[in-house]
Amino acid sequence: MKRLTRIGLAVLGGLSAVLAAAGGGVLVWSRQPFPPVTGRLRVPDLLGDVEIVRDRFGVPHIYADTSDDLFFAQGFVHAQDRFFQMEFWRRIGQGRLAELFGESALNQDRFIRTIGWRRVAEQEFELLDPSTRRALERYAAGVNAYVMQNPDRLGLEFRVLGLIGRRWSPEPWTPADSLTWGKVMAYNLGGNMETEIVRAALIRRGGQELADAVLPPYPADGPYIVEQPVADPRAPSAIQTELPSTVSSLDALKALRAMLDGLGLRRHSDIGSNNWVVSGERTTTGKPLLANDPHLGIQMPSIWYQVGLHCRQLSEACPYDVVGASFAGAPGVIIGHNRRIAWGVTNVGPDVQDVFIERPDPADPDRFEFKGQFEPAQVFEERIIVAGRSEPVVLRVRVTRHGPILNDVVSELKDEPPMALQWTALKPGALLRSVLMLNRASNWDDFRAALRYWDTPAQNFVYADVDGNIGYQMPGRIPIRAAGDGRTPVPGWSGEYEWIDEVPFESLPSVFNPPQGVIVTANHAVIDPRNYPYLLGTDWDHGFRARRILQLLGEKDRLSLEDMQRIQNDIHSLYADDVLPALSTLAPTDATAADALRRMQEWDRRSSRDSVGALIFETFWTQLAHAIFDDELGEDLAGLALGVSTETREAVRRMLADPNAPWWDDATTPQRESQTDILLRALSKTVERLRARFGNNLDDWRWGRAHQVTFSNQTLGRSGVRVIESIFNRGPFEADGASAAVNNIGGGDESFRVTTAPSWRMIVDLDDLNRSLAVHTTGQSGHAFHPHYDDMIPLWLNGRYNPLVWQRDDVLKDAEGTLVLERVGAGQ
Repeated sequence: MKRLTRIGLAVLGGLSAVLAAAGGGVLVWSRQPFPPVTGRLRVPDLLGDVEIVRDRFGVPHIYADTSDDLFFAQGFVHAQDRFFQMEFWRRIGQGRLAELFGESALNQDRFIRTIGWRRVAEQEFELLDPSTRRALERYAAGVNAYVMQNPDRLGLEFRVLGLIGRRWSPEPWTPADSLTWGKVMAYNLGGNMETEIVRAALIRRGGQELADAVLPPYPADGPYIVEQPVADPRAPSAIQTELPSTVSSLDALKALRAMLDGLGLRRHSDIGSNNWVVSGERTTTGKPLLANDPHLGIQMPSIWYQVGLHCRQLSEACPYDVVGASFAGAPGVIIGHNRRIAWGVTNVGPDVQDVFIERPDPADPDRFEFKGQFEPAQVFEERIIVAGRSEPVVLRVRVTRHGPILNDVVSELKDEPPMALQWTALKPGALLRSVLMLNRASNWDDFRAALRYWDTPAQNFVYADVDGNIGYQMPGRIPIRAAGDGRTPVPGWSGEYEWIDEVPFESLPSVFNPPQGVIVTANHAVIDPRNYPYLLGTDWDHGFRARRILQLLGEKDRLSLEDMQRIQNDIHSLYADDVLPALSTLAPTDATAADALRRMQEWDRRSSRDSVGALIFETFWTQLAHAIFDDELGEDLAGLALGVSTETREAVRRMLADPNAPWWDDATTPQRESQTDILLRALSKTVERLRARFGNNLDDWRWGRAHQVTFSNQTLGRSGVRVIESIFNRGPFEADGASAAVNNIGGGDESFRVTTAPSWRMIVDLDDLNRSLAVHTTGQSGHAFHPHYDDMIPLWLNGRYNPLVWQRDDVLKDAEGTLVLERVGAGQ
């Protein structure tokens, strides 16, 4: 979202001229927020001295005697390196962006306040167990110890915003600030509201047959994460495809997507992940290997912050010795390993959101019908401060028994019946309790006990331990519906479609030491619904990455650490293996089209940045999807329903397998088109588009010219002012990989500009934890021009790793500095 183009472009233009003229002075000015990483600092509120040892990539390893001091110091280093990111994320969760960015952020704030992430987080904190509450309080104290003593060293972004009149002073960090970000990530990863609306529109346009053609069901032959049946006495929800009499407009969905795009929160089709674990019977060391690479939106700085949390002496008072990836803004490690176990996560993507069409009382718009009676909605008044306005904007939020009414904040819904969003994350949970229990778990039973508290977003957890065990557990809050399958909006007044319970943890899919010795998850279906009594969802990744990972793992009897690196960075297009054989009989008459077809057919199926075949193929299959379906969908619906997505890939694959499918015919012409006609039309359109973008010489049609990644600061990096963006952004860089490749560096649209990618690559060797490897996308620091702002980018781009340093001796051997936080006063 180019917020600043509407709130101070003239000022920014003048500022950019000043910065350009200042030259080296800007560099000096920008370095002032850099935090100290060596020496000794006297810090109040500590129980004892804490050491923060940073390795050569700026990764802090924190050594303390108590959990209180450990989490205090984690908050301190997060604030040192990433406070602007933390502040931006906090304001997203609170719906307070307009205070800094003015009118251009008002719609986002209105939507966020309506959903109510902050309201739920505040309730959640009050319900947490004392130990987790204490960790959050100590973490917040550490953030505040740095922020309040260093208000002028918190980030160059604050300085630039100050120069354009956006004055800001730091507010104390609170435990609810940490919990709010969990709700934001749950929205980013866990929703299917958009798919419900699109599916409903498809059914109205052409019936269930069209909906199933464009958004095809998961293939019955899998693959599935868990193969064995799970028994349970209760029956699954009934399948329901009948629609209510009304459904939201596509204009509303467009508006919603635009708002979420501006926040970097819309769930692109490539948001997902890979993980797998291999037992010692299948490795060269005789102990498990575990690999994980979560695929999330590209941003600057990285969404992850690598950290080590080490109790000097493990005890009940200090039970942590863990390394891995954390979120700046919350205590603990999300993905990583401790002395005994390792774990990794991918997104499950269950159906945990339902859209309910509500029926208001004609005499009172704040009352809604339920089973023949009208009942009052909860009403909240939100006051939104907007930069440039003298008075706050007052927003009335109505929440029915199902959830918040969206019509009040999406203007395109004003003429539609009220729509309420029911979502599992709007119920208080205990996610952070789960994280901290994971960090100190020592075996499979501890691991599963921790995951009982993991509510939203539901994740596929793989597990390995130093004793040689491997396992899988799906946790999460999954609704049981009285009726319906959650795939389309449903009436809220009848009571027929209510959520009546949640799937019990004991019945969620799980496996321990499977006989095949490997477990793979890549956002594909968890379990065959014919073998499972509950409805988890219906919209899964269609298994292209999972099939390729399984294929690669099956090529050797014994797998090594090097094999894991090779698989994580694999760029073979298994999808091309499915599509290209269907083109073998094509005979285009145009010479350029014939050359493009030849290059596709001779292509090695690797999505490398120098490949011509990769760009032609990726352009061709997206054009083929439009050539098949645009006539049935119309421009607006095609723009929403088709994309660089696993659903569209599967739709095209199925059409190629059925040359007599009715969708091959172009309904807008008098003649009947064949599959061959549409394939040639798509090829011609491919040549036309690539020629327009890259010229007539096919040698110039390299994948890397289109497939590029720019790591953008989420605010000033999208200002539209080149000098400002050059300070905070890095790129563009040509990148290998593609959507649906294992190295899933993908894009949300047909320009192939990268928007999502493996955000953290980790490989843990349970035979020797010191051999473990990791890398994230950019660097540890959030301070522009800091040496660790972008030093991981070359490694990440080229499939290389850093040691996931573990033992203290190795940390000290490669240290760039040690900062000691000294206790002041009596402590607590």
